[in-house]
Formats: sequence, C-alpha cells, structure tokens
Amino acid sequence: MRPMTDHLDESASTIRVHDHGFVRLDDSMADDLSVVNGARVSFAKRKDEMSGADEGLIRFLMRDRHGSPFEHNAFRFHIRCPIFVAREWFRHRIGSFNEFSMRYAKATDDFYLPAAEDVRTQVGKPGAYSFEPVSGELAAQARDEIQAVYDQAFDTYTRLVEAGVARELARAVMPVGAYTQFYWTVNARALMNFVSLRNAEFAQREIRVYAEAVESLFAAKMPFTHEAFVANNRVAP
Repeated sequence: MRPMTDHLDESASTIRVHDHGFVRLDDSMADDLSVVNGARVSFAKRKDEMSGADEGLIRFLMRDRHGSPFEHNAFRFHIRCPIFVAREWFRHRIGSFNEFSMRYAKATDDFYLPAAEDVRTQVGKPGAYSFEPVSGELAAQARDEIQAVYDQAFDTYTRLVEAGVARELARAVMPVGAYTQFYWTVNARALMNFVSLRNAEFAQREIRVYAEAVESLFAAKMPFTHEAFVANNRVAP
C-alpha cells in the first residue's frame, strides 16, 4: 500500500534515502551564473558565460559573506521522509513548504524502521551528546518493539477509518515514524544554511542522510558555489 511513491519518476534527479524515503530535485532555476549576475548588476554588467574571474568573484562573495547574490535562483525538491525528520526540516523557515495531509488522503503503512547498525545509545549531556552502537541483541529487540508499535498503530488507524471516523481524527494514532512527503522550494543561500547545520557531525543521523542528498544535487547544479561553500568551512554567506 504505497500510493505516495507510485508516481515517482526514477529518471529524474532522485536519491533514495532510508527504507521508504527519497530526495528528488523536481525542478530548478539555478546555476553559478545567477550568483555572478546578481552581484555584477551593481555595476550595470551582465555575463552570459562563466570565466575565471567569475569563479574568483563567487569565492570573494562567499568569504566576505555578501549573501544576497546567492538568492537569485531556486531549487524545488520533492522529499519523502519520516514525520520526525520533516519537523526538524521545517525549522528552516526561509523556503516554501507544502506537505502531504492525512486530513485529505489515507495514510500508508510505510514507517521508518532503523537498520540494526543505526540503533544507538546516547551518552553525555545536552549539547554534548555522543552516540554509540548497542549490542546486536538490543538492536534486534528495539527493531521488533518499534515495528510492533507501528503495526498496532496502523491497524487502529485502519479500523477507525473503516468504521467511519474522519481521517483528520484517526490520524492522531499515527507515530512520528510514519512517512510524510512535501515540496520544498529554496534558494541557494538558504539551502547552504540547511546543509551547514544538517549535514554536520552533530546533526541527527536520520536527517543528515537527507541533507547529504540535497547537497549532492546542489553541487551538481552550482559546482563553483558549492566549492566556495566548502572552502569557506561550510558557513553559509
């Protein structure tokens, strides 16, 4: 029962993530030249092709944090991820979101079940946590118990809907491990801010793999901008 992904175009720029998720670059109006022309309009100049001087300009803009020229572009992503990942994602407010609604459409039985190697224990204090793997026995137990909760929740949801309870109320039983999907439109400056925080050492593992996918699609479209971003210690301008 996976109607949310039946329409997915595998020929598009799609990266599969986790067990049922993906990052797809649905469309874009983005290249390095958009940064160059956004900056050079200050001098009433416009370029049609990149040059070595333009690459230097991008590095200068990034290094000195002249951020507005990085906003004259757009990426539209289609994301499918667990609800708890989406809630972290939506904290990045400079962008536009439209999300799947369980008020209007039936939920699916797709839930995030961590791989055994991703079941971990938390060590340390808030702000300074480290994470360590657990024993194989505990990982198996955790996966079994998580799956049991998913099964019970979806069975309850299905019974309520079939009995006539409104979807907007029946959805209350769905765990945050359920998959949702959304469209995200964002410019390169805000995208770099997202990547700098979510594809980072201390980001939660489940969202970090999504941020890695986003970054790889960004780098393919704006290679000189991405190179300057990395050279600037991955600090967004």
